[in-house]
Amino acid sequence: MEQINWDVDGMSCTNCALSIEKYLQEKGMENVKVNFIQRKVSFDKKEEMAAPELVKGLAGLGYTVINKEGQLKQKKRKFLFFNNHLQRFIFCGIFTLPLLASHMIPALHDSVLMNPYLQLCLAIPVYFVGMDFFGRSAFNSMRSGVLNMNVLIALGATAAFFYSLYGTLTGKGMDFMFYETATTILTLVFLGNYMEDRSMEVTQNALNKLARTQKSMANMIAYDDQHNENIFPIESSLLKTGDLILIKEGEPVPMDSKILWGDVLVNESIISGESLPVQKKMNDFLIGGSLIEQGTVKAYVTATGEDSVLGNILKLAGNAMAEKPPMQQLADKISAIFIPTVLLIALATLLGNYFFTSIGFGNSLLRSIAVLVIACPCAMGLATPAAIAVGMGRAARNGILFKNTRSLETFKDIKQVVFDKTGTLTTGKFKIRQYHFSQISEEQFKNIAYSLEKYSNHPIAKCIAMEWKINKALHFSSVKEIKGLGMEALSENGDTWKIGSFKIAPDVIMDNDHNLYLLRNNELIGWIDVMDDIRPEAGTVISFLKEKGIQAILLSGDTYKKCELVASQLNIDTVIAEQSPQEKLNKIADLSASMPTVMVGDGINDAPALAKATIGISLSEASQIAMQNAQVVLLNHGLAKLPIALGLGKHTYLTIKQNLFWAFLYNIIALPVAAFGYLSPTFGALVMGLSDVVLAINSVRLKWKKVT
Repeated sequence: MEQINWDVDGMSCTNCALSIEKYLQEKGMENVKVNFIQRKVSFDKKEEMAAPELVKGLAGLGYTVINKEGQLKQKKRKFLFFNNHLQRFIFCGIFTLPLLASHMIPALHDSVLMNPYLQLCLAIPVYFVGMDFFGRSAFNSMRSGVLNMNVLIALGATAAFFYSLYGTLTGKGMDFMFYETATTILTLVFLGNYMEDRSMEVTQNALNKLARTQKSMANMIAYDDQHNENIFPIESSLLKTGDLILIKEGEPVPMDSKILWGDVLVNESIISGESLPVQKKMNDFLIGGSLIEQGTVKAYVTATGEDSVLGNILKLAGNAMAEKPPMQQLADKISAIFIPTVLLIALATLLGNYFFTSIGFGNSLLRSIAVLVIACPCAMGLATPAAIAVGMGRAARNGILFKNTRSLETFKDIKQVVFDKTGTLTTGKFKIRQYHFSQISEEQFKNIAYSLEKYSNHPIAKCIAMEWKINKALHFSSVKEIKGLGMEALSENGDTWKIGSFKIAPDVIMDNDHNLYLLRNNELIGWIDVMDDIRPEAGTVISFLKEKGIQAILLSGDTYKKCELVASQLNIDTVIAEQSPQEKLNKIADLSASMPTVMVGDGINDAPALAKATIGISLSEASQIAMQNAQVVLLNHGLAKLPIALGLGKHTYLTIKQNLFWAFLYNIIALPVAAFGYLSPTFGALVMGLSDVVLAINSVRLKWKKVT
């Protein structure tokens, strides 16, 4: 299987996305995801299926593949007339205005504008422009077997136009004068589509801003055969891992890189949401898209494209938006049968009014057309994607990454949050406070401790390895890490060395008050204590949870005494200490089974527990954002962002509910109102276009709405 990611033009609603999804699934593609807001399609392609065949098939349905993984480039097919909805609206408006005025202004009722042949001449350009877009789209959707909303628009406008044309050609033009109905429908729907497109651009503003920061110029450093340094400009997209670059004051960092020379202040708000600049020096990492506010550096590129921090953010956000939460799946099922249902209602309206009222065929047809144009399946399709696009965008802008939309929906039910201690509630930046040794010298004690701990990624081990680093480390015959306990090694002279918590030898260690114990052949040689400060934001986060009625639990592998000390400082009532990784996993499983539970950890030793929780949240450095076990990642150790993550999840779900309520209420009320003649086709077309804009505006509120 090969994963394919395409940009596809021509999608305008959920039914378009369903058409593409149905076509690709019929061709045997798997894991098909269609995001019609971002115009993106992804799927797993079988090796024997040729990509050009799929591209041609989508083109036959009216959708254009803009690029295929940067390899296949297809010229974007334009509609015959004009390239966007604004151009179509302006053109159609010029011809529609005199038609509309002739029917709405009494003084013009007896003017030359009421001549049927003049009205026909004014209507023809609008009708052909409308059919070039709506008619072509409607025909392609019928070929795919999933009807889109343009079927309703094309059918309504065509019925009004040809009914009027029949009257004109038979000399009964004044009794069959509905040209203004046909043209106004098309013109106002073009206006509505333009407003909808603009609204959708706003919903994606945060993600679009991130995407634009990936496109910049860079100063690449190269050396000639005389080893002279030369600097020349290059597009950041052309950079490769290992390239040397010069970044000057005021310039954006073109790609993730590591500083070789220089000292700068960097604004990383594009990732972290924090506007205060951060000091960076040699060997520190720079995030692509951040801004150098002061200083100049030379650096080498460490990651590009999707491997970079920004690229990974956009990829995760895009994948999450393409996934459909349960509420969207329900809306999709309704949308799939909505248009056939509306067509039946329109037919019933025509026949019912003609045979059971005295209004005549012309007015019966108008009511039927009103039913067609006021129906809005797009509103149901937009309800969820629009809210998710804004929620995801705001989250990404604040350094919060949701890996799937189910996490957003599940946040509303969370009743308890479980915290790891080390690196989560505390800074994880340890310092050696004191140590004690016997039977060996201090130098040997430090050397052995360093030689063992340099193989571990645990924060305490990193502290030991950093503070006691030496050039001549001991060599062991074998070294292994025992998760949740410590390190064990066999020396070349046959001694077995262990370093870890008191659990490495509970029968030997009589007290458990120290962080690390060093043993030789199961005999205690010494111990080490380290200091770890509580995160300054931890107290505020715990207080926020209590205000919201969410229980906070401390779950750690550390001693009960140390956990209790942290819990008392942060006002955490429930403490579960001295847990191995397996015991943590079991405990999280039990807690999640009893009620929806969030697990917050550093994403290293807590991976199994993060995966088992209802929602796993990882606090991670930007270079580690691709961790697979957490559903949510808070960048730059963003514990302070936990309330925003929880709030965004709840309010995004609330916005989806509001949008769906409006979409269903609108259609439930509008259809019978139109069927009984209380709404003209002209007003129906305007209201239909505005219904989508209402959803977009409600969704955009998430950008500024207070969520905590």
